[in-house]
Amino acid sequence: MSTVYTYSEARQNLASLLERAARDGEARIKRKDGQIFVVRLETTAVSPLAVEGVDLGLTQAEIVEFVQAGRRVWDEA
Repeated sequence: MSTVYTYSEARQNLASLLERAARDGEARIKRKDGQIFVVRLETTAVSPLAVEGVDLGLTQAEIVEFVQAGRRVWDEA
């Protein structure tokens, strides 16, 4: 269960509240009137294809040549 902060505690300790939300998944803030709010870390969907490129020092012509050679191998099979 996540820790419940009072509104005053949340204001005074915002950095630690956010750290707890990131670590535990959420943190709760309770107002004097009894309402409880949940603070969660927002996650962003990252594509598994979003990878950094690797510089192999190849020219565009060399890459095209490799692709065409690979296609010829499959055509001959």
